[in-house]
Amino acid sequence: MAATGAPFAKAAITVTDRTGATVCATETDDKGAYNCVLPAGTQAPLVIRAAREEQVFYSTTASAADGTANVTPLTTIIVSKLSPNGDPSALAGAIQTAPDTVTATTLDTQVRALVAALQPLLTALGTTIDPITGVFAADGTGADKVLDAISVSVRPDGTAANIEITVKTLPTAADSEPLSIVFRSDDATIEPLPATLTAQQLAPVPAPDVVAAFFSRVTACYALPLSTRVNAPNNDAPVIGGPDDVIAPVCRELFVGDNPATFTSNGNFVGRDGNNNGAFASLFRPGATGLQWGNGNVEFFRTDGAMVVSYRWVDALGNMDADTIALRDEGGVLKLTGNTNKYVASVRPISQHRELLNTPAFSSFGTGYNININNRTSGGSSIFAKVVVTTPTGTQIVYKPQASLSYLVVMRADDTPTAGPIFRLRGEYENPATPGNPKDKETGTHFLEVPYTEAEIVALKDQSVWTLEFFHVNPNTPNEVQRYRTLSRAQTIGEIRNAAFVQLTPATRADLISATASDQFGAYVFEAPSANDPNVVDFSAPGGLDAWSVPVGALAPTNLNAYGRGPNNGARFNDGTGVPSKARKATVYCSPQTQGDLHCDSSFGSPQYALGSSVNSFELWARNGRQVEFSKLIGTYKLN
Repeated sequence: MAATGAPFAKAAITVTDRTGATVCATETDDKGAYNCVLPAGTQAPLVIRAAREEQVFYSTTASAADGTANVTPLTTIIVSKLSPNGDPSALAGAIQTAPDTVTATTLDTQVRALVAALQPLLTALGTTIDPITGVFAADGTGADKVLDAISVSVRPDGTAANIEITVKTLPTAADSEPLSIVFRSDDATIEPLPATLTAQQLAPVPAPDVVAAFFSRVTACYALPLSTRVNAPNNDAPVIGGPDDVIAPVCRELFVGDNPATFTSNGNFVGRDGNNNGAFASLFRPGATGLQWGNGNVEFFRTDGAMVVSYRWVDALGNMDADTIALRDEGGVLKLTGNTNKYVASVRPISQHRELLNTPAFSSFGTGYNININNRTSGGSSIFAKVVVTTPTGTQIVYKPQASLSYLVVMRADDTPTAGPIFRLRGEYENPATPGNPKDKETGTHFLEVPYTEAEIVALKDQSVWTLEFFHVNPNTPNEVQRYRTLSRAQTIGEIRNAAFVQLTPATRADLISATASDQFGAYVFEAPSANDPNVVDFSAPGGLDAWSVPVGALAPTNLNAYGRGPNNGARFNDGTGVPSKARKATVYCSPQTQGDLHCDSSFGSPQYALGSSVNSFELWARNGRQVEFSKLIGTYKLN
C-alpha cells in the first residue's frame, strides 16, 4: 500500500535489490495498492520508491519473500534513518556496497524507535501501527488514521536529513504553536510526542474519500462548457461576471450554502473583472474548461473550524500547479469557504538560486520567506502607508510600496527600500571558495544583519504563524490585521544545495551574456519603441528555441518575472507572466503600475518598454505542494 493518508494513486513504483537491479516497475491503483512479482534471483534487501509528480516516498525490506511493504511518509523516515547520509534516495546505492545497512535487526530498531515516538498519538487515536508490514487501507480507519493526523517533512542536507512530524490539532488561537517533533536522521534517539496529547486536541480530519469527493465535484464543474457553468453568450471568450452569474448547480453547490455569494477571499468575491481579477475567476474563462482537480490533503484547521487543504490542478495539456483552499464540513460534505482577509498577501518559504551570468563567482543560494503583499492603488497612488510584519519569533519588519512595483518591499532599519519582498534568513555563495557573504555584495536585497545559522533555521516550525498589520495613507481608515500559517519552514542552505533547480539552455545563457556583457552594469537597455518590432522581453534562445530545461527532481516554472529600471536608471520595476508548466520559453510584456510609472511607452498602442528602460534579472518561479517557492534568478547585473 502506498498512502499519505489518502491513497497515493497512480504513483510509479520501482523496487531495487541489493545489486542495484530494478526488479519491479509498476503503478499503484486508485486505492494506492500495488503488486510486484519478483523475478528469481532477486537479492534482498530491497528499496521501494513511489513517485508521483514531485512527491516521492520510500520504503525498504530486509527480505525478498512474499509479504507487505507499505510506502508512506512514515516509511520514508525509516529509510532516511537507515541511509548513511539521511537521503532516502541514497539507500538503494548504499546497500550495494553495505548490504548490512538493512537487516531484520536494523529495520526493527528503527521501526520500534519511530512507533515509540508516535505512541502518544497512537493512544489518543486508539490504534496501533506497523509502518512497513502492517496491512491497512487508505480509508481513514485504523493505521490510516495515523497518516491522516500528521504531516511529515524529510529534508536531506548532504550530511543527514532534518525530519519534522507535525500533528494536526485544533488551534486554540490564530497564532497557536504547532505540535511537532524535530530530529535528525543521525540522532541516536527520537524525542516522543508529548504524553499529554489527548483525542480532544486532534483535528477532525475527514476521511480521504470525503476530500476526494469534493475535488471530483470541482472537476465536474470545470468539465462543463463555459456557457453552461456561468452566464456567457458562447464558449469561446472570457466573460465578466459575479457570484450570481455562476449558474450550473454543480458549480454553485461547491460553496457554503450552495451559494457563491457567501465566498470572499483576500477581499475578492467570486467573479471576474476586466483585469482578470476575482476569486475563482477561472470559472469565467474558457481556457479553464477541463481542469482536473485532485491530490487533496488536509494541512491544518483554522480557529473558525474551517480546514486548509492543499491540492493540485492539471489542464488538458498536462500543465499543472499547486495551491491551497479553505473548506468547511456541511453535514459530511465539504464546501468552499473564504477568509476574512481584506487584502491580497501571502507568506511562503522560498529557496533561491541566484545565477549571475556576468560575475559567476558571486552566484549564490538564499533562503527565507517571500512575504508578497500586493500593492493596492487609488487614484494612481498606493493606499498603504506601510505594513508591519511580525515573524513567529516576534521580530518586526516593515514593508512599504514603491511607485513602479506591484508589491511592497522590505525596508531597511534606516527606512530606505530594498529591491524586493523576500525576508532572507541566510545566504551562501554557490562556490565555497568565494570569500565573504552575498549580503556584502547584494546590497539591494534584504539580508538579516546577523543571519540565521543552519541550526536556527532547522528549529523553525513547518506551521508557523505570521502577522501582517496594514497601515493606511488615510489616517481615518482603521488598521487591518491578517494572519498566515505556513505549511513548511524555510529550507537550510544545505537542503537547498541538495535540491534541483531549472537550468538555462546553453544557447540562452550565451545569448544573455552576449547581450549584456558590454554594458557597464550588465543590463540590457531598450532602444526606441517600434510598431514593427515592439520592445518586449522575448525569453527564448535564438531562433525561438527553448530558453530553459527542467532536470529530474526540479519543478517546472509556472511564472517568469523580469526586473529592471525605468529610463536613465530610474525607478525599479517588475513585470511578469504566467507560464504553462510544459512551456520552456515565454514573453513578458511591459505593464505600468501607477500614473508615475515611466518604464513603459504606449506610443504605438499596447505598452512597450520605453527608450532607456533596462532589465538586469529574470526569475523562473515555481512552488510545490507544501507551498515552498523555488526561484531561479538569472542575473546579468555585475558584482565586484
